[in-house]
Amino acid sequence: MTLGARAIVENKNGEILLVRHTYTKGLFLPGGGVEHGETMLESLGRELEEEGGVKLTGPAQLIGIYSNHRYMRNDHVAVYRVSHENWTACGDPIGYEISEIIWCDPLSPPEDATPGTKRRLEEVFGTRQPSTHW
Repeated sequence: MTLGARAIVENKNGEILLVRHTYTKGLFLPGGGVEHGETMLESLGRELEEEGGVKLTGPAQLIGIYSNHRYMRNDHVAVYRVSHENWTACGDPIGYEISEIIWCDPLSPPEDATPGTKRRLEEVFGTRQPSTHW
């Protein structure tokens, strides 16, 4: 089984953070795989710093755990929500893995946001019913 952690990070204006990787198409919620010996929250903190230039300073709220079997057999992704009071900027992540970070309206993400990203945003901010599948 593989496990990942991603976050819906909000700023003071109600915008959310999306990242573009150098190695795949589309905009994603920042996050990544949980490494051996890490908890999901430790992984989330590390990935937010690496991908989004965001350091957790307070709690992240677990939104749900989703099966992602369409893309990888027996994969699961935990999604958290991080309010603007619970993070601080910690550097520029643009480089090897990340080519762009953007802040956008969660109800109107860019066209090339991935389908899974759009579904999570619609569930949290819109009217889509929650799912257990990515």
